[in-house]
Amino acid sequence: MDGAAANRLEMVLRSDLSELGRLAAAVESFIARNRLFPDLAFRFTLCLDELVTNIVSHGRGGGGGHGIRVRLETDGLELRAEVEDDADAFDPFAEAPSPDLGGDLESRRIGGLGVFLVGKLMDRASHRREGGLNLTVLAKRIA
Repeated sequence: MDGAAANRLEMVLRSDLSELGRLAAAVESFIARNRLFPDLAFRFTLCLDELVTNIVSHGRGGGGGHGIRVRLETDGLELRAEVEDDADAFDPFAEAPSPDLGGDLESRRIGGLGVFLVGKLMDRASHRREGGLNLTVLAKRIA
């Protein structure tokens, strides 16, 4: 881990899907260290996995060599995650295709379901472009 305090975690991932295991372990450790509900580890791991996978797979045409900064922080009332990357500007909540929720799985169009789930699993999910960086923020009330 690049930086950790009792209520804060910051790490930089390589733009590589092999980093997802390290991210999941860090999220689980953070949740345990802060004595938060295990369900939060599941929710945040799933959401962060989706966002990082999209950055690695689609950002900069899928090219590696770029860092993805992930921050987790809790104030005791809310758990908040920030994902920052230098890929091309892309707001997943505004630009990702709407998921096809009808019909059977085999006939559905691919795309948008992961971002849709992120929005459903979090109390707040937002994106902004700042200083040439994408910044995605997720938040979930703890109580």
